[in-house]
Amino acid sequence: MSDRVKTKTKYTLFTNKALFVLIIPIVIESALSMSLGMIDGVMASHAKDAAGGDIVSAITSVDQVSNLLIQLFTAFGAGGAILTSQFLGAGRREEANKSAKQLAVIMLIISIVVMVVCMVFNRQIILLLFNEAPPNTIDYASQYFMIMAASYPFLAIFNCCAALLRAQRKSMNTMLSGIISFFLNIIFNAIFIYAANLAVIGVALGTLLARMFPAGFTLFLMTRKDNLVRIKVFERFRFNGRQLGKILKLAVPSGIENSLFQLGKILVIAFISIASYRVFLDGNPLNLDPQNITNYATAANSVAYNINTMSSIVGNGLNTAILTVVGQAVGTGDIGQVRYYIRKMILFSYAGNALCVALIWAISPLLINYAYNVPDAARDQAWQCLCLCLAFQFLTYPLSFGMPAVLKATSDVKYVMIAAIASMVIFRVGLCYVLTCDWANCHLGALGLWIGMVTDWVVRSILFTGRFLSGRWKKSSGMLKTEASVSCEGTFCNYGK
Repeated sequence: MSDRVKTKTKYTLFTNKALFVLIIPIVIESALSMSLGMIDGVMASHAKDAAGGDIVSAITSVDQVSNLLIQLFTAFGAGGAILTSQFLGAGRREEANKSAKQLAVIMLIISIVVMVVCMVFNRQIILLLFNEAPPNTIDYASQYFMIMAASYPFLAIFNCCAALLRAQRKSMNTMLSGIISFFLNIIFNAIFIYAANLAVIGVALGTLLARMFPAGFTLFLMTRKDNLVRIKVFERFRFNGRQLGKILKLAVPSGIENSLFQLGKILVIAFISIASYRVFLDGNPLNLDPQNITNYATAANSVAYNINTMSSIVGNGLNTAILTVVGQAVGTGDIGQVRYYIRKMILFSYAGNALCVALIWAISPLLINYAYNVPDAARDQAWQCLCLCLAFQFLTYPLSFGMPAVLKATSDVKYVMIAAIASMVIFRVGLCYVLTCDWANCHLGALGLWIGMVTDWVVRSILFTGRFLSGRWKKSSGMLKTEASVSCEGTFCNYGK
């Protein structure tokens, strides 16, 4: 009886060195991008304005609305990146080039439409979502939103070009763009906020000008002839229904999921902004003078949200890298290779997430006490919220956000959309409402919001991990094999049919 020697297949689509060269720049870029919101808030909170705390709340509130729209651009960029990665993995360079131009044009058109709508209905959108906020906060939010809307076309072009560059493993270029943009934003903020004393308008102008540079720079990089995939700006353009259909098939479900997910975040913030959480400074609930009313729960959530954003920097960067790595593996048509790189990227996600969360948890007390100009009551509640979410993030983040990135890279976007929206509606929004509304008599304020959020993380982890273990994602990727034949039903496999 002879012993069988099982040989382990060595996959070389991405060596360890190639993975780190791809991932590290994306993580650095993600860190800079996600830190800007906190830096804007910190600089604005120390502006020479009597209502600095209201400026922070206004910026955070508008950023939530703005992020809802940004998710749309990100989803289209991700859809283009997945398709491009699959084409490159299969060696189909010409199709990748054609789809890149289609992606750039459709994203530019959508972003201009969004910009116009946000400018025209600026104040109506703010009042619809944050009607209970003090009048001066509404005014600040409206001013900030108007200028931020002008930056959307630049943001769309950057998301498109950056996604296409990453699909070609040129993440170093997008990192360089992010670094320059980061420091430009800080410099412009310092000039407009402190020197010109423009307060919230200064923050918005700094962001607008800083977003112009990466858009122009990455577009220039995408026109270079030495790229595997390039955008020919002056080439005659025609919409290609089949190519657009493939992009939309990947982008629309992700866009719906991301946008509704962000809308859920806005709704739960509105729950803690309602009148039942007003604090009357003179102790008299009949004195409704705006100068007599504050809201510690809203300020606490703003502080906790900005700090917690930093804890997901590494995980968010790895999720972006997953689209390229797993997408190219899918393009090869080798199921073993796909599984190998999925396992590897999830392990990387766990390691990176743990280090990042531990670091942010350690420095959170310093950030809460010294970086934000908010009342002590807000600081205490912000710390409670952070302890809760960081404890859960150790275990759940790679599965609740990394695993859906894996499924999207295999074209299993419909399941991700349905599962994510269902979990968000029932737990992030529904449970938060119960924990903060009057009739349930819980009145947990910002803490109720974060309890609903971590519950959503746990449920997402179960849904997405279960989907992967079931193997049903293979059908969308075109890798569902039977003993007799190979079914090719996915987005990539259907392209040439």
